[in-house]
Amino acid sequence: MKNAHNITDRFTGSVIFTAEVQVADDAPMALRLGAATAVAVAAKADLSGADLSGADLSGADLRGADLRGADLREADLREADLSGADLSGADLRGADLSGPDLSGADLHGADLRGADLREADLSEADLNCADLRGADLSGPDLRGAKS
Repeated sequence: MKNAHNITDRFTGSVIFTAEVQVADDAPMALRLGAATAVAVAAKADLSGADLSGADLSGADLRGADLRGADLREADLREADLSGADLSGADLRGADLSGPDLSGADLHGADLRGADLREADLSEADLNCADLRGADLSGPDLRGAKS
């Protein structure tokens, strides 16, 4: 069944994108938010400052997404394709970023405290001023990354 789901601004709570997603009425909020985000990215929506905390974005195609300053705390981004995405200033505290493609991503000033970055492809990523305290950096590809 198709349902409308709103993505809101993390600071004002105002709606920045509404997506028609095909999920069950009783689907968890994380799944509905993840589906709406995938629709928004496919539509090339500006999701800067979006509240995506706790979203299930595992395996999502988020290439080149504009997620500047987005709230992605505790989000599930396992195996997601975030290559070339703009995550500058994003809040990724406690996010599961195990195994994603973050090659060429802009993570300048991102808060990655406690994030799981095991096996992440961070080649050519911009990590300048990113806060990596407590992050799990077991086996990431950091070739050409800027810090």
